[in-house]
Amino acid sequence: MTTAAVIAGNAYDVALENFDSAADALELSPDIREMIKYPERILTVTVPVRMDDGHIHRFEAHRVQHSTVRGPAKGGIRFHPQVTLDEVKALATWMTWKCAVVNIPFGGGKGGVTCDPKHMSQGELEHMTRRYTSAILPLIGPQQDIPAPDVYTNPQTMAWIMDTYSMTKGYPIPGVVTGKPISLGGSLGRNEATGRGVFYTIQSACEHLHLTLKGATVVVQGFGNAGSIAAQLLHEAGAKVIAVSDSTGCVYNRNGLDIPGLMHLKALTGKVEGFPDSEAISPRELLTLPCDILVPAALENTIDGGNASGVTAKIVAEAANGPLTPAADRILERKGSFIIPDILCNAGGVTVSYFEWVQDEQHLFWEAQDVYNRLERVMKTAFRDVLKIHTERKVPMRIAANMLGVGRVAEAVQIRGIYP
Repeated sequence: MTTAAVIAGNAYDVALENFDSAADALELSPDIREMIKYPERILTVTVPVRMDDGHIHRFEAHRVQHSTVRGPAKGGIRFHPQVTLDEVKALATWMTWKCAVVNIPFGGGKGGVTCDPKHMSQGELEHMTRRYTSAILPLIGPQQDIPAPDVYTNPQTMAWIMDTYSMTKGYPIPGVVTGKPISLGGSLGRNEATGRGVFYTIQSACEHLHLTLKGATVVVQGFGNAGSIAAQLLHEAGAKVIAVSDSTGCVYNRNGLDIPGLMHLKALTGKVEGFPDSEAISPRELLTLPCDILVPAALENTIDGGNASGVTAKIVAEAANGPLTPAADRILERKGSFIIPDILCNAGGVTVSYFEWVQDEQHLFWEAQDVYNRLERVMKTAFRDVLKIHTERKVPMRIAANMLGVGRVAEAVQIRGIYP
């Protein structure tokens, strides 16, 4: 088995383990567990693409609908060489609970194509995206399953999906995807939504722990969309971001990094490596730096039983999906770290995706500040709901978040019953 398969398999195992912990705490019946634990639909497709050199390359791809009990399936599509079915199943499962935690009327879905977009031309990416869209066409639609951007996909990808879907229907259907360009019915504030949601939950955690955000030290692992926006907002709030990493390397300055300058370098060169007034450190050193707030914003399982003991952060804010393994969870809980679990912390993206879908369906669009205000209200309400379970039931924040999400889905399926 490849390393990628091991990682992906672990991610789905983690998703199931998290569900079982929440279901046990909620004392769910075996019947309800059977109805909501596993995906409703799984589609695996072959995507043949004529590459620029003329040869046909076959890509494997998936779309998983974990749950449509509370509404259409919702979830991103990622293009990554390590995409596997187990990874997509795990991410779809987390999306179900995430949507329920922030109480938006969607279920969980996810898609992925096993490819390396860094070594593909724009034309090859377009052909692959359109062929993949045509292959999953029976599953998607504004009332069925609504894709969005994820790892190595972006508004242009969503525009190709929207166009392909619309051409088969004969008229424009902007609501089939979210995260689109503004000119095609995208929402203001969508691009920074995940990072902004991370920021709002960190604000709430600091208030709960009586930790002053101004002057707090922050480490951000992963400087993509979510990590960079969270770093920028924390920097603007007066926090001191002392270290940042991306896939190329890690940069550190104990007096704080110039985040706007770092974002500019990343936009120009695609990497943080070599940033002036910083020193290079290893990925392991980054995670173990003394700090108040650690933001893991990379891929799954980056903090595990082997490195969690070195983490010293008071707050661990999971901007990525599943960055902590269950073993890491237990270690950090014993150490007294306050964990903001992924299905709460990074739910800003799907929340503003919901806002975009609503705007598309109503053909009425909001100002950016309206989006920010609504997002802050949703994120801070969800944080309070999870914190209430955490304090009243004396369970870890992750179990509390899963109890909230799983409980809402369980309630919906009990009320709906079984057809026929």
